[in-house]
Amino acid sequence: MKTVILCGGMGTRLSEETSVRPKPMVEIGGRPILWHVMKTYERHGFKDFVLALGYKGSMIKDYFLNYHRLTSDVTVRLRSGRASYANATAEDWTVSMYDTGLESLTGGRLFRLKKLLKGAGTFMLTYGDGVADVDVRALLKFHKKHGKIATVTSVRPPSRFGTMEVRNGLVKSFKEKPQLGEGWINGGYMVFEQGVFDYLDDERTVLEGKPLESLAKNGQLMAFRHEGFWQPMDTMRDKNYLEGLCANGHPPWLKR
Repeated sequence: MKTVILCGGMGTRLSEETSVRPKPMVEIGGRPILWHVMKTYERHGFKDFVLALGYKGSMIKDYFLNYHRLTSDVTVRLRSGRASYANATAEDWTVSMYDTGLESLTGGRLFRLKKLLKGAGTFMLTYGDGVADVDVRALLKFHKKHGKIATVTSVRPPSRFGTMEVRNGLVKSFKEKPQLGEGWINGGYMVFEQGVFDYLDDERTVLEGKPLESLAKNGQLMAFRHEGFWQPMDTMRDKNYLEGLCANGHPPWLKR
């Protein structure tokens, strides 16, 4: 089954990093956040990826074109320029990369992939800038059980600030960046049937706008509730938070 990852946005709120690289290539723990997203799917056996490129997409192409070489031991014969590789540690992934336009919006990028995905049946889609410990197989099972066109993973977003419980001036409890107790949002990690393309008009379509709203109105959109870890990387604050979680070598989205 194919997993589409949206990698084309400009990431203006993270301009400190995205002025020189596409947002999915911003590193946490020494790896692009895109790699972390893909590892989540790999953990559940999904290894066939389609990357919808746009802004500075050539950097993503270069990364994966050189991935085998950079994760292997290399012997170079200088006179001929020939190189041989050994002890490769590259993942067993298939990565297809397609330019979906610099100005395309989220639904527009999927619209541009219609011919590629035609006949592929059910496929998954997520964003290239958010990590989670979503049980992807459970998500897919949930989607198949309900037989609708689309399923989104609903999450409760983390608070930007920590919270304290204070009694008579004494802090009784402190929690850093808790999940909000109310409200669910679309956290990505979506599953679609081919019927979703009937809801996409052109490259200017915002997936989270009319398409998902219409699917909901028509009773064709399900929500898979995820109570576990979920964190987008929208700002430098988010990036630094994720870096801190990587520091101990066991980030929650890559737990085994």
